[in-house]
Amino acid sequence: MEKQIGVDSSLNDILDASQEKFSALPAVGMALDIPLTYREFYRRIIALALRLSREGVKKGDHVATLAENSPNWGMAYFAIIRLGAVAVPILPDLPESDVHHILTEMRVPVLFTTERQIEKIYELKQQSLRRIITLDDSVASFNALAVEPFSDYLAGAMEMRDEAEGKGPVVFDTVTADDLASILYTSGTSGYSKAVMLSHRNLAANAQSASKMIDVEPGAVFLSILPMSHTYEFTVGFILPLLRGARIAYAGKTPTPAILEKLCRHERPYAIFAVPLVLEKIYKKRVLPKINESFTLSLLCKLEIGRKFIHRRIGARLLEFFGGNLKIMGIGGAALNPEVEQFLSNAEFPYLIGYGLTECSPLLAGGPPGDKSIVVGSTGKPVPGVTIKIVHPDPVTGIGEIYGQGPNVMLGYYNDPDATAEAITADGWIATGDLGFIDDFGNLHIRGRSKNVIVMSNGENVYPEAIEHKINVTPGVVESLVVENNGRLEAWVYPDYEYIDAATVGQGRPQRHEYIEAMLADMRTTINGQVSPAARLARIFERQEPFIKTATHKIKRYLYCGANMKL
Repeated sequence: MEKQIGVDSSLNDILDASQEKFSALPAVGMALDIPLTYREFYRRIIALALRLSREGVKKGDHVATLAENSPNWGMAYFAIIRLGAVAVPILPDLPESDVHHILTEMRVPVLFTTERQIEKIYELKQQSLRRIITLDDSVASFNALAVEPFSDYLAGAMEMRDEAEGKGPVVFDTVTADDLASILYTSGTSGYSKAVMLSHRNLAANAQSASKMIDVEPGAVFLSILPMSHTYEFTVGFILPLLRGARIAYAGKTPTPAILEKLCRHERPYAIFAVPLVLEKIYKKRVLPKINESFTLSLLCKLEIGRKFIHRRIGARLLEFFGGNLKIMGIGGAALNPEVEQFLSNAEFPYLIGYGLTECSPLLAGGPPGDKSIVVGSTGKPVPGVTIKIVHPDPVTGIGEIYGQGPNVMLGYYNDPDATAEAITADGWIATGDLGFIDDFGNLHIRGRSKNVIVMSNGENVYPEAIEHKINVTPGVVESLVVENNGRLEAWVYPDYEYIDAATVGQGRPQRHEYIEAMLADMRTTINGQVSPAARLARIFERQEPFIKTATHKIKRYLYCGANMKL
């Protein structure tokens, strides 16, 4: 009898049901490679779980993954949670100090990693770590501690499973929806990383919410380009496709536009989930130049009807870039530039804005696809099963703090009851720390982080993110940060030096410096003409290196405030 998935299902239940229903279909693989079927993926997971169990991993133990995306990452994750152990996915771009902190606090007995990451643990002084398994089959030595390639470890696990199955079904401890599945460390903009505890119910419910919005047929291809260790990609780019019998193709490391185009041409993906940076780069590098370099196109774009016509034609080419079969481009993890979103809307490109946070597994709002009442600039409606409200709204603007409630809300922060009580109310609402409002159509609009709001001397609230969006869409700009300094607004801009080089070819360093200064001065004049008097910039400075960012490419603002601002 086919297993039914409902509100009390665990992630293990989802995998069991999918392997029963879609056993012969392709499940996971690297892009351009032959994928594993659901049956083979499942058999390997059971084998790994059995071996981990026999080697002493038990329910409640913490087991970490520090690795780039691969089918082996997914096998390791499901093997861990099959035992009722707790998976601790570590973002692969975290520095060594953060990795040491996590592994020490979690006291993991087993670590799944790769050659690219293993150097981060050479100096680790962690007595609990008994085994390191390299998901990319690296044989790098690690002092006296055994390092085993995944293929060898899996081969031994498969032998154990075959022998065990000869004596009867392999049985593990019962794992329920309320058991802890993952502990994920946030990499937020406020500077304090917290360990978020997510249950099976949290993650399974959020994947089911997404599946009710997005119509996915078995066999559809999801191209995975974001780290699986982030809840955004994990829930909608991993659990969701497995729930619906889709195939996941991993791009490997973050692909360049040329490589992405090649992968999409071969895989013809149905869905891709991306951070705004991906679309913003394509808009600035491929769309704007086509328009700005053509007098006719520039002239047509001055009129709304002409602009929509041109954007639709470019949008058709953009779809071909992504393989010609794309039905969902999910965009989340950070705010999308409004000008870029307006282009996508005009182009009739199949994008979908999502909003959430790690503490909510992560989705709170997004879509639903095809809803004509979704307003450009909003994140759409609350996802199925989630309720959103605005607390202490401003009587004039309606802007207040966003609260969410649903089965996707975390269990709490690990070993931090005070922070948990501050984040979650007694009746189960989570305070997101984000500001926004809900319009007459039920769409949620985000205005920024409550901690980022700048209150000017006249009492007016300024949202720096809104100004940064206007700066960032300017040709010659990669990213920017708006800060308050002695009652005045200032912006730091990291220029696009390739753009600068092309504009100043053949000129010397002094002329290049003069060009940048003139560009920043013109930018300040243009931006100040587009914002309220309180939001006008007093100065714009050149920053000569990228800002330090989170996994979803949000700038870590706390590093650039106050005394740190000019570093």
